[in-house]
Amino acid sequence: MAAKPGRAGAGKGKKKGPTKGSGGLGRKALEGKGPTPKAEDRSWHVAGKRKAAAERYAAAGGKGRPAPRGGSRPQKPKRDEDTEVVTGRNSVLEALRAKIPATAFYIAQRVEMDDRVKEMLSIARNRDITVLEVTRPELDRMAGFDGVHQGVALKVPPYEYAHPQELLEAVVGRDEVPLFVALDGITDPRNLGAIIRSTAAFGGHGVIVPQRRSASVNSAAWKTSAGAAARLPVAVAPNLTTTLKEFKRQGVFVLGLDGGGDVSLPSLELADRPVVIVVGSEGKGLSRLVGETCDQIVSIPIDAATESLNAGIAASVALYQVRMLREPRS
Repeated sequence: MAAKPGRAGAGKGKKKGPTKGSGGLGRKALEGKGPTPKAEDRSWHVAGKRKAAAERYAAAGGKGRPAPRGGSRPQKPKRDEDTEVVTGRNSVLEALRAKIPATAFYIAQRVEMDDRVKEMLSIARNRDITVLEVTRPELDRMAGFDGVHQGVALKVPPYEYAHPQELLEAVVGRDEVPLFVALDGITDPRNLGAIIRSTAAFGGHGVIVPQRRSASVNSAAWKTSAGAAARLPVAVAPNLTTTLKEFKRQGVFVLGLDGGGDVSLPSLELADRPVVIVVGSEGKGLSRLVGETCDQIVSIPIDAATESLNAGIAASVALYQVRMLREPRS
């Protein structure tokens, strides 16, 4: 009777005990080889390589760069979410002058000492703000990819936004004619910074931004505002349309800027009234609900070859015109 073929991979049966003449090698092969070495004691293991690198680092007296923990590539330092970094000489100086509770002042090694830098150092020391001398590459990292620090940076708490109603009440309480700028869909913080700067320059009382889909007052906005963010309040509206309607009920006229407006800016007749100027995004302009809420849609006359104006420039032109129309009456 032919033997049945065994299943694939099955070994042939053998007699128990050592094969004659083997000297018991078969039995010894079955014996354990002792406990498995720890990962760090195995030279080919990641942990073993990490241990060897650490030993070399220690043998070198701690010179050089230690191996990263976990055997992974070093990660970029995580940014502290509870602080903001202001960069640029004008922005840093204005923040210090405004007595914003800064925690650290960074200055580049061998920085050019002009009058602004000297004043920054003086204010920082008088207020017991920590002064740290760092390398320019470190300041480059703090300023970000497209940031310009001019050799100085300031670590400050997150920007404290105001409430729109509080801004309005404060202006009315000072017996002034309110002038605000509201942003509808402006997501570039540099545009926000430019509008903050223009609003402050032309006598505006504050900027209002919606809670969602809007730029925030970060380091880029601080930089572009040239320090005006330290003087001019910025308020957050939970819902911009609702806030504008509430302003209207309190006697504030809402003027929306749009290329197809029904009123040309030079012909504006509401400049001497309480006004909030609403600036839309460059691409989409004013949103439908905000546009329907406006008392007037105002256009800025420009050359036909130019499609539109940058949001920051449009706000500046409108603010200048309001200022010029108000001055003869003041």
